[in-house]
Amino acid sequence: MRIAALFLAALTLFGADAVKPEKKIESRLRDVARLQGVRGNQLLGYGVVVGLDGTGDKDQTKFTVQSLTNLLSRQGLTVNPTTVKVKNIAAVMVTAELPPFARTGSRIDVTVSSTGDAKSLAGGILLMTALQGPDSQTYAVAQGPLLVGGFSAAAGGASVTKNHPTVGRVPEGALIEREVGGNFNARNSLRYSLMEEDFTTAIRVVHSINEELGEKVAQPLDARTVDVQIPKEYQGRAVELVARLENLSVQLQPRARVVVNERTGTVILGSEVRIGAVSIVQGGLSIMVSSTPLVSQPAPFSQGKTVTATKKDVAAVEEKPKTLNVEPGVSVGKLAEMLNSMGVSPRDMVAILQAIKEAGALQAELRVL
Repeated sequence: MRIAALFLAALTLFGADAVKPEKKIESRLRDVARLQGVRGNQLLGYGVVVGLDGTGDKDQTKFTVQSLTNLLSRQGLTVNPTTVKVKNIAAVMVTAELPPFARTGSRIDVTVSSTGDAKSLAGGILLMTALQGPDSQTYAVAQGPLLVGGFSAAAGGASVTKNHPTVGRVPEGALIEREVGGNFNARNSLRYSLMEEDFTTAIRVVHSINEELGEKVAQPLDARTVDVQIPKEYQGRAVELVARLENLSVQLQPRARVVVNERTGTVILGSEVRIGAVSIVQGGLSIMVSSTPLVSQPAPFSQGKTVTATKKDVAAVEEKPKTLNVEPGVSVGKLAEMLNSMGVSPRDMVAILQAIKEAGALQAELRVL
């Protein structure tokens, strides 16, 4: 209850500032929009981790035995798969992201995850693993010692585990072998994609770009996309143009939004949230069931038996409903103050806001996580 009171008090302070004149919110273009075509690519590979201290896969994990057998055969050793023990080896999946404009010889981090029944990857070394893209081409090769932020130990039937020992990382463990083709400076146009769709923000981005360049080269395609034709003086110099545009200030338009998390009872309300005319009736019914054990003891030297029974008491307590009338245009702070006076917890506020939204009185976007 104390946490709820502090949470609602914080909302009240936040809402008090909402009645002041609205301050302009400005951000850089690079923070509100992304340049299309400048992105990373996912890489995936299957590998083997060796050097484990008996925490690897069990013999029942057939694909680990097969992987080790194939690896030894490529090294010129022929072994019988039935005689291979894999407790110091683990089969893993290796994932990484190839960053944009990555060049041959650069290094990237990789994440290693166990695919078998290994207990821990701590102390292991990833053997050379080819990382492929969606086109089945090899773009990087990973190898190196793992860093695992946890451990697992067992003895005498007892075990202890900290964090997640079956997932580790190899910092700068992959060497890029193939580049993603493309000449960025050869572009004739740029296309920005806004983080959130908004017609007003798209128009403001267009206005900022045209004003900066002194000509109408930018135009909105929709509420999320802005197309920019590269001026003649920047032909073949697209990198310089992007560097000039990405630091432009763009005035943002705050959205009226309410985000609620039903699992945790968390409620986040924006400063632009307004409530229409609505009446809120809040009450509850508490039912308490208690049981008292009873024992019936027979008299001494009698032929009776001890009998146990349970006495159950059921009591219902219905709280007096609390009614709250909300005037049109009430701010966040005023609503929080009213709900706080009614003793409403954040979890109850989630249900109240959903009901207000269904009634058409919540003038904001409601997102439920």
